[in-house]
Amino acid sequence: MATVVVAAGILLGTSGCNLFAPQATTIQYDASDGVSGNLGDLAIRNAMLITDDGENANLVVHVVNGGDEDIDLLVQYEGVDEKVDKTVTIDANSTTEIGLPGGELLAVESLNASAGSLFPVFFQYGDLTGIELLVPVLDGTLAEYSTLVPTPAPVPTVVPTEPAGETPSPTATPEATTAP
Repeated sequence: MATVVVAAGILLGTSGCNLFAPQATTIQYDASDGVSGNLGDLAIRNAMLITDDGENANLVVHVVNGGDEDIDLLVQYEGVDEKVDKTVTIDANSTTEIGLPGGELLAVESLNASAGSLFPVFFQYGDLTGIELLVPVLDGTLAEYSTLVPTPAPVPTVVPTEPAGETPSPTATPEATTAP
């Protein structure tokens, strides 16, 4: 009988931690610098804004569509002067990378937020109530983000040309003479 009591005490003592403490593997968290959220069939993952000047930014986010239909995702943010709406099509049963090389690009202009701050971005589609995420604003200081900083669009340069002048007319070629 004493052996059974000791065995039960050891079993309860070694497994009792799971009765009162939550398992760390069941706690969901954002494993990177971005933030995440769920919206219907969409899983918005690791959203962040990369900026160099606090004025223009690149929205970097992975959007997973677990549904069987393509979804037109509305991305909305408050610019300096007005609300800005942009739409991105998320293909059915796939992951769409926004802001990464080779993926969709979504430029955020008139940001007015410096690196280190949080910027509200609203995501919505269909009849669902959307979600607002406080997206962290980062810069290109870290090597992994340095290639994601938005670059200004190239400005075409005008090369002045010389004004068209009169084309010189050919002169007559002197005739050959024979030597005496």
